[in-house]
Amino acid sequence: MNKKCTGCGLSLQSEFEDKEGFIKKENIDKSKLCERCFRIQNYNEYKVVAKTNQDFAKIFKKIDKSKDLVLVLVDLLNIGGIHELCQYIHNDVLLVLTKRDLVPKQIYEEKLLHYFDTLPLHVVDKIIVSSKNNYHLDELMELVFEYKKSNKVYVVGITNAGKSTLINKIIYNYSNLTNRITTSILPSTTLDMIEIPISDELTFIDTPGLLVENSIVDKVDSETLRRIVPKSELKPTIFQVKCDQIFLIDSLVRLEVEEDNNIVFYLSNNLPILRFYKDNDKLKNLEKKEITINEKEDIVIEGLGFIKVMKKAKIKVYTLKNVDVYTRKSFL
Repeated sequence: MNKKCTGCGLSLQSEFEDKEGFIKKENIDKSKLCERCFRIQNYNEYKVVAKTNQDFAKIFKKIDKSKDLVLVLVDLLNIGGIHELCQYIHNDVLLVLTKRDLVPKQIYEEKLLHYFDTLPLHVVDKIIVSSKNNYHLDELMELVFEYKKSNKVYVVGITNAGKSTLINKIIYNYSNLTNRITTSILPSTTLDMIEIPISDELTFIDTPGLLVENSIVDKVDSETLRRIVPKSELKPTIFQVKCDQIFLIDSLVRLEVEEDNNIVFYLSNNLPILRFYKDNDKLKNLEKKEITINEKEDIVIEGLGFIKVMKKAKIKVYTLKNVDVYTRKSFL
């Protein structure tokens, strides 16, 4: 019998210890988790799995053929890669903006929803949720039942968009299941499709998160990543710039601002930001990029967060090697 891990979705096997889905032969009949998922869930030990988006392409083809409703999850604070995801999805889409608990409360939700109006998806409806706070989950379930085409509903998104966390909360709130999907802040936790029967009328299908190329998430160790990933509502850090200034974000980023401006950092509260008025060589060994930013645009450091700049400026950004830095229309 092809028994699957309820945590990552892969078939359990006891022959190859260095391969995914491994479990000791004596445990294969009584355990529902592979050893990797067991160690993530119980000891927070993460074993890296080398996957690429091409490995997941066949999953998206199955979704496309099904014509079922797709929940596309977008992390409100990390929307990089969403346009790449769009090219795979042609089904009806319920757009779910996650992690509302991390976005400052004074931000109008209508503005957040409208920001995604131009996505090349067939969006039937949109909603903002927080799995942590049970925010709008009842309303989400009502929309799922309104728009679903069959008993199956797929859940897709960029890695760490909150897919498995949302499904686990739905399992807890709306079903009698005891199994939980493995969750982690690290990429490639879910490795194959996982079917979760919530009721006789509804089965969610969790899928692997699409990887974002050139993200800082893939360049740091697990301890640094825990500082990068926000765990509570962001407290925007605002600076008035009146002369040449240098900003250091942890040991990860150096910004050189040479013109009068106001800048706002939207980053994890666990990342220290230091300001210097005199030139120095700190973090100048990082990869340098020169960014021209216009009014009402953000600077995005892929996987780290974003910086809102009030006036047109030229800014030098030093980051870890091969981390994307770009500008976009202001998000907030």
